[in-house]
Amino acid sequence: MNSDYRKTEFENIAFEYMDSLYSTALRMTRNAEEAEDLVQDTYLRAYRFFDKFQEGTNFKAWIFKILTNTFINRYRKKARTPQQVHFDKVEYGIENDDEDEPVPQWSGYDEENYQELFDDDIKSALGQLSEEFRMVILLADVEGFSYKEIAQIIDRPIGTVMSRLFRGRKMLQKILETYAKREGYIKN
Repeated sequence: MNSDYRKTEFENIAFEYMDSLYSTALRMTRNAEEAEDLVQDTYLRAYRFFDKFQEGTNFKAWIFKILTNTFINRYRKKARTPQQVHFDKVEYGIENDDEDEPVPQWSGYDEENYQELFDDDIKSALGQLSEEFRMVILLADVEGFSYKEIAQIIDRPIGTVMSRLFRGRKMLQKILETYAKREGYIKN
């Protein structure tokens, strides 16, 4: 395959999914810089192994599998690496630890504040789930992958995907129940 043709073919297919990959990477990493790095590594790996992609199959599932595997490999590596502390960046303010800082109060309803509050609660709730449940929920409910596609992406049987999705949604429902009552979606 000609390298210019290969590059053009890859670009025609791959960049359609950039926003979707980035939003999923952001939810996985919970950090904008790490999400950008993850997407960049995903595209680099996808391009390197583009000759392994079988034409006529689901490219979106293929590239999301690369994203997921790259994330898992990074996560494992990060878990094995001891946390580093840069002592020159540590502030010595122990005497200030006892001071209570005032908690900012919400000044009232407006659409922008409400949207930010909602997003933060959802992000926080998702963040409380373990990786295995959060990843399946993101792939199913945010990205719209089928059980079969998710099973291929995470290399697990469809039954495991269905179980994790059911259990993850139940956990998320329980976590968000307080929020729903507070906001009046559910009556006490």
